[in-house]
Amino acid sequence: MTDSARELPEGLHDFLGRAGWGEAAVDVIPGDASFRRYFRIARPSGDKAMLMHAPPPRENPAPFLNVAQWLHAHQMRAPKIYASEPEAGWVLLEDFGNDRMRDWLDAHPEAEEDAYRAAIDALVELHRRPAGPFSAYDMDAYLHEVHLLPQWYADAQGLDVDTVGYEAAWREVLAPLIDRQGAGVTVLRDYHAENIMLLGGSPAAPQGIIDFQDALVGHRAYDLVSLLQDARRDVDQNFATRMLEYYRHQAGEDGEDFLADYAALGAQRNAKIVGIFTRLFKRDEKPRYLGMIPRVWGLLEQDLEHPALGPVADWFDANIPEELRARGGGTIA
Repeated sequence: MTDSARELPEGLHDFLGRAGWGEAAVDVIPGDASFRRYFRIARPSGDKAMLMHAPPPRENPAPFLNVAQWLHAHQMRAPKIYASEPEAGWVLLEDFGNDRMRDWLDAHPEAEEDAYRAAIDALVELHRRPAGPFSAYDMDAYLHEVHLLPQWYADAQGLDVDTVGYEAAWREVLAPLIDRQGAGVTVLRDYHAENIMLLGGSPAAPQGIIDFQDALVGHRAYDLVSLLQDARRDVDQNFATRMLEYYRHQAGEDGEDFLADYAALGAQRNAKIVGIFTRLFKRDEKPRYLGMIPRVWGLLEQDLEHPALGPVADWFDANIPEELRARGGGTIA
């Protein structure tokens, strides 16, 4: 961690004092892809909390607080909020500990099925609740995200691609999906093994969810794709297929349309992530995400094999050179 990353933001101790934690020790937690910063807070008595600093204008903690309130009201395990000053970017919340599902499974791979079944059970429960009071995951939102691939990845590779045809292909693929989406369910949008906490240090214990501030109302397959087509963790394809079938059984989703929508959302999400990871490197100087692109690209290619993705698959065939595709998207300089 750099010296600048260790520096405490101005106003941190003042906020903790107003929140009743003025005597607490502060430990910096290394950051990830956003401009949010996190700190572990500990009182001399042993009480612990997590402090999030998400200062405007680059960040806004209000959506996080709104979604957390809704999740709590519907008996979903989000962190409790102890104090907040959203106008200054401060949120003091429950500390879920260190057992991220991804890290825990690295040490306990034999528990993978139990952990994923529990995560899927939580999704099934979420989808049984009425959709939250959030914006719709509509055509404009889906298209905005997929355009990140030509905007950042194609540009970084020096490719002159057909963006008009790209959007038209996606519209054709997504239109029936949006019709089937209907009223929708709450979609957390980043539901994967790095954002699921094992609160009791085992897959049998309750699981806590974090990083849900971008929640929308969308398709019930979206968070399942996020979980099983994980950009940051290898998930065996046979295992993912078995977990997909487990969700379908638990949720009563036995139609072929659900599989088509799962593939379409997988391709949509993975195209978006390729663009985001390229942007994190080119704009934000975060090269660690480049190493994840081949995994995401492989998942994208897998999704494009589904017949429902025909128009988009044809666009990739016509616009992305085979030598780049064969190398998991190729090297980005």
